[in-house]
Amino acid sequence: MKGRAVDVSAELAVAVAAAEAAGALLRREPAWIGAKGADGDLSTDLDLRSEELIVSRVRAAYPGDRIVAEESGGEPAGDGDRVWFVDPLDGTNNLAIGLPVYAVGIAFCVAGRPVAGVVHDPVSGGTWSAVRGGGARGPGLPAAVAPSGRPLLLAWTQGHGLAADPVAGALRTALEARAGRLLQLWAPLVAWILLARGRIDGLVGYRAELVDFPAGALIAAEAGVAIHRFDGEPFDLRVDLPESERNFVACRAGRFARIWPSGG
Repeated sequence: MKGRAVDVSAELAVAVAAAEAAGALLRREPAWIGAKGADGDLSTDLDLRSEELIVSRVRAAYPGDRIVAEESGGEPAGDGDRVWFVDPLDGTNNLAIGLPVYAVGIAFCVAGRPVAGVVHDPVSGGTWSAVRGGGARGPGLPAAVAPSGRPLLLAWTQGHGLAADPVAGALRTALEARAGRLLQLWAPLVAWILLARGRIDGLVGYRAELVDFPAGALIAAEAGVAIHRFDGEPFDLRVDLPESERNFVACRAGRFARIWPSGG
């Protein structure tokens, strides 16, 4: 990812420590599981406890910053130029049924752009991080180059409340037709890390959720992944884009045309 590295080492250290502490908490069994909203999503006591832990650590270190978190939403704006995005448990529905596919994500943003991101996998214990312009670090990085001739292995993510959306359905159908396999993990942060590590060929997002987007996207971009708009132009990695513009195809160089021929 192009861009001059910025010194956010202190913020990154806070994010890494908070994500890993939250991950230790998430390895426990949830005490309760309940419905959240009308879209079939779930929440657990672990979501709330993880979020409280992360928010308290960020707030203690940077009391003037704004925090946007999955369970509690946004907080009153402090320094509007500095915003943290917290997904305390990405993949709640998976955890609730005992499927070990979930992660913790934290992104620190300045002037609308992520400058530091952390993803922690409580199951493997792996932590991945990136600083804008400074590259990505973590297990499996730098990624090995996958064989170019194999069938496409893709992942898909979409926003909440889009189960009956005709555009989402048409896009998934088209991707399934051209891919050897289309993963729908319901944990986008896990998909971003698989892409950053070269384990999958691409990740396609439609009206993607905001809170888990910046951390995963920054790590992947700093690991050499190109993020495109649906029209093939570079995707502007900003957190102030409306949901309708959070549509992307993320892949390694030279793979966009195979994944997204003639615009989808």
